[in-house]
Amino acid sequence: MAMRQTPLTCSGHTRPVVDLAFSGITPYGYFLISACKDGKPMLRQGDTGDWIGTFLGHKGAVWGATLNKEATKAATAAADFTAKVWDAVTGDETLTLAHKHIVKTVHFTQDSIHLLTGGNDKVLRVFDLSKPEADPQEFTGHTSAIKKALWCNSDKQILSAADDKTVRLWDRNTMEVLKTLSFDVSVSSMEYIPDGEILVITYGKTIAFYNALSLELIKTVDAPASIHSASLHPEKDFFVAGESYKGHFGPVHCVRFSPDGELYASGSEDGTLRLWQTAVGKTYGLWKCVLPEELVSENSDTLYCNTPEIKA
Repeated sequence: MAMRQTPLTCSGHTRPVVDLAFSGITPYGYFLISACKDGKPMLRQGDTGDWIGTFLGHKGAVWGATLNKEATKAATAAADFTAKVWDAVTGDETLTLAHKHIVKTVHFTQDSIHLLTGGNDKVLRVFDLSKPEADPQEFTGHTSAIKKALWCNSDKQILSAADDKTVRLWDRNTMEVLKTLSFDVSVSSMEYIPDGEILVITYGKTIAFYNALSLELIKTVDAPASIHSASLHPEKDFFVAGESYKGHFGPVHCVRFSPDGELYASGSEDGTLRLWQTAVGKTYGLWKCVLPEELVSENSDTLYCNTPEIKA
């Protein structure tokens, strides 16, 4: 029987959703944070989309958001020239890290002690969160705004993507560029998969997969339309790319698989987050698949899933 993909819609934001990230799997499940131009990043239960709380304090659009693996800390990057660190359990702001321009990206080390930031001033910074008064390490070299920066190789290296149409691999200790990838157009998104050291990059209508340590190309896939984001399934046998599914009323800015691979989340220009099942028809989270008796007939060929809309 054909099965209909019915996403869970997570409302609450009032402007475009431009970034999202999942935590690791914790004893309390896993969690999802979203960054939005409304300046109010939100935390949700990852498998259901249920709203948990909103981080209040930024005075401008929030361009980037992340959670540490344990979902005890959150970090956000904003147009108010700051990155903020939050207690993800209480929702309290714990640190404000001043920058010289708009901040676009934030990422914790695995031990949650250091925070990597990047933005419109073209500089990568590493803050020691245990010594917030200390000056950050600064990595210079990009010639345009930095869109995304990620720790890789057990936090010994850094990957960065910028509007100068390059992706660069940096050594954390020497602060030097080890390798550079150059493109004809700006990179629209970048995802790092530690298991297997895989780097997923989107640019134009292309999704490209690289070895994250050598930056050697593994494979490219061409799409029929411009792709803003892509995410590789944890089992690494397939991926999802923005614009792959109907359901949003505007461009899909970001998409990520959950840590268990059972769903993927998408954020859009329309101000919503949507959660989609990886295996359509499976009972998981708020999806409970039933075949209504009134719809069962010899000619019935559709399995309907109960998927209530979620409102913040």
